[in-house]
Amino acid sequence: MPHPHPLTLPASESYRFIAPNTPRAPRIARDWVGSLLRTTDHPALVDAARLCMSEVVTNAHRHTRTRLIHIEVTVGPDQVLVHVHDDQPRSLPVPELPCADEAESGRGLALVAAYADDWGATRYGECGERGGTGVGVKSVWFALAERGAAAR
Repeated sequence: MPHPHPLTLPASESYRFIAPNTPRAPRIARDWVGSLLRTTDHPALVDAARLCMSEVVTNAHRHTRTRLIHIEVTVGPDQVLVHVHDDQPRSLPVPELPCADEAESGRGLALVAAYADDWGATRYGECGERGGTGVGVKSVWFALAERGAAAR
């Protein structure tokens, strides 16, 4: 079950990336996070981070009409926290199991749940319902830890 609020990382550095919501966004984000983690001395987390990033950004691309996908990666000494923000906060994602083994979609969040040490989704701001301003964002996030890398 996903958690609503992510961890905080002490002694960390944050990096941000903004991508237009295009079919190329997942690949570019995946390559960016891989390069970032290799550069910041977290090579054991690269494969899991690339897979999780690809799945979360693909969901933002396919299931929202957000113009821009905002990504923030916080790198700590032995842990990494990734947020993928979009401006469609009404529905929070829930992992689903595809109906058939041959299904070509529907496994993204199940993969994130399997490969990340923790993950969740959080709403920020108002969702535009019942007189709200409609100003709000959703963050789908995942955390990876060096100690968990051996188990993956």
